[in-house]
Amino acid sequence: MTTDEIEVRVETRFLDEHSAPAENQFVWAYDIEIVNHGAVDVQIVARHWTITNADGIVEIVNGPGVAGKQPVLASGERFSYQSAAPLDTASGIMVGHYVARTGDNRLLQVAIPPFSLDSPYEDRSRH
Repeated sequence: MTTDEIEVRVETRFLDEHSAPAENQFVWAYDIEIVNHGAVDVQIVARHWTITNADGIVEIVNGPGVAGKQPVLASGERFSYQSAAPLDTASGIMVGHYVARTGDNRLLQVAIPPFSLDSPYEDRSRH
């Protein structure tokens, strides 16, 4: 997904070794790559996540930067990081945005595409 020439890519994987399904603890890792396709530098200054579990319970997470950093990406540069998301259900969904400051001091809201958190423990039967 690209917003104002800033592309965000996401890949997820279920972390069975960090999960305890019998205790309703499920954990996913997600890898994010941010690419600046624009002509001016951008700095990722904040993040906003909306995390919804399979029961429809929503958690909002806001904070400065990403992974403890506020990276600056020059034209053509990319920044990658990994994080994790725990849930108390076997599936869920995440969506959000970054706030980026441009080299000419504009603030941009950069969309993060929604992504599913799916585990092999999800009951997918249809009634």
